[in-house]
Amino acid sequence: MDYVAKISRQVASIPRSGIRDFFELVQGRDDVISLGVGEPDFATPWHIREAAIYSLEKGHTSYTSNLGLLSLRKEISRYVSAFFGVDYAPGSEVLVTVGVSEAIDLALRALLNPGDEVIYHSPCYVSYLPSIALAYGVPVDVPTRKADDFALKAAMLEAAITPKTRVLMLNFPTNPTGAVMPPAELEKIAALCIKHDLIVLSDEIYCELRYDEDAHVSIASLPGMKERTILLHGFSKAFAMTGFRLGYACAPAPLIEAMMKIHQYAMLCAPITSQAAALEALENGSAAMMKMRDSYHRRRDFVVGRLNEIGLDCHSPGGAFYVFPDIRETGLSSKDFAMKLLDAEDVAAVPGDAFGEAGEGFLRCCYATSFEELKTAMNRIDRFVNSL
Repeated sequence: MDYVAKISRQVASIPRSGIRDFFELVQGRDDVISLGVGEPDFATPWHIREAAIYSLEKGHTSYTSNLGLLSLRKEISRYVSAFFGVDYAPGSEVLVTVGVSEAIDLALRALLNPGDEVIYHSPCYVSYLPSIALAYGVPVDVPTRKADDFALKAAMLEAAITPKTRVLMLNFPTNPTGAVMPPAELEKIAALCIKHDLIVLSDEIYCELRYDEDAHVSIASLPGMKERTILLHGFSKAFAMTGFRLGYACAPAPLIEAMMKIHQYAMLCAPITSQAAALEALENGSAAMMKMRDSYHRRRDFVVGRLNEIGLDCHSPGGAFYVFPDIRETGLSSKDFAMKLLDAEDVAAVPGDAFGEAGEGFLRCCYATSFEELKTAMNRIDRFVNSL
């Protein structure tokens, strides 16, 4: 049977994740230090795990509302109001999802008609382009630049807007660069969204992991933007809950209703055990989250300092737990550098072009690993660069 002919053209056109392809090469190799997988190296704090265990012991194993547990939605509403400065009605403007990834998929499918254009900035998380394409949208990539600390510039965004543009996707702090948006530039982008009547999907999964003195500003909090923003957030990064697969979307009720219609047929609801853990995280997890954030902050400072000493020019990211050093001075492509580093020194990092063409010439290194491994990895990178 010709299986290729049986597969949807839309799916067949989607490439495999560059991250996963690279890390399949790492499997089974001894003594490899991985700076690649973007997840915390901390276990989920015990009191959060205990809440999940206790919910099972009490026999809480049923479905929940399609929207999620009302108690959790109320706590999400409280948290978002306090942290982001935006108020959402828990009964109609909050949807609990299976990770932020599902929320992105729901939002795009709820908003797009075939041929609608979606603007996103790159380098970016590897799922954005495929998610747009799978929703029959047209991806429009606006590159960001090292000279701007990888922040999105309003002028470049405006140049990409056409009559077919329907959605803008934002992710700040950004995976893979750790970039944050200067508030003044974000205000210009908000004005463009209002002018051109765009809906914004704002993926703010790393927003608690900020290391500068400025507070995180969500575009949803700016004047006129709550009504046209779907705020996407979750528990994976700040609370070290990647395996719980729990996220949420906050948006005006008609948009949440449209997303919920897809969610109820595709997923029905997020797992109740994960929702119990998430409730505990929001109620009592801030101290543990801040302790983890402080540890990432120290690691960031160490890794950025060492990479610059080595000669790989690296900006200091304002958030997340990634650095994006410039490896162009070595004369190697991103993929060649990553492969040669892996072969020579058993250090795994992700080629920058896995995150779009704008990432070529860079390397993504995740510093959510132990200080001892980071020290060893930096020494190995130093030795590798000196050998070139």
